[in-house]
Amino acid sequence: MIVGVGVDVVDLARFERALQRTPALISRLFAESEQLKDGQPMPLRSLAGRFAAKEALIKALGDSTGVQWHDMRVVNDSLGNPSFELHNSTRAIADGRGITAIHLSMAHDAGIAIAYVVAES
Repeated sequence: MIVGVGVDVVDLARFERALQRTPALISRLFAESEQLKDGQPMPLRSLAGRFAAKEALIKALGDSTGVQWHDMRVVNDSLGNPSFELHNSTRAIADGRGITAIHLSMAHDAGIAIAYVVAES
């Protein structure tokens, strides 16, 4: 059964300006494992997609109370398919709401990144 749905869109230019203004945002929003790909900094569009994914997850959970940025990590399988690893408070929130599966889809094109999340019980 679907427990929640969330979608978020990030304007890449606006996201880039925010990161330039406040470089510490990267480490505040993303775990170290999300910041690098093959030892290189993650491209801006990928970071924006991950940010959109986290915002969409918050919407699918129904509330941001108690959610910590580093407790929801976007990971990719060997084929590049994205999913979430939930930890600590965010894991407890999902468990408390009976969420047993979270589906994530992300894309970027024409200056935007978008993410769509479906939470199931």
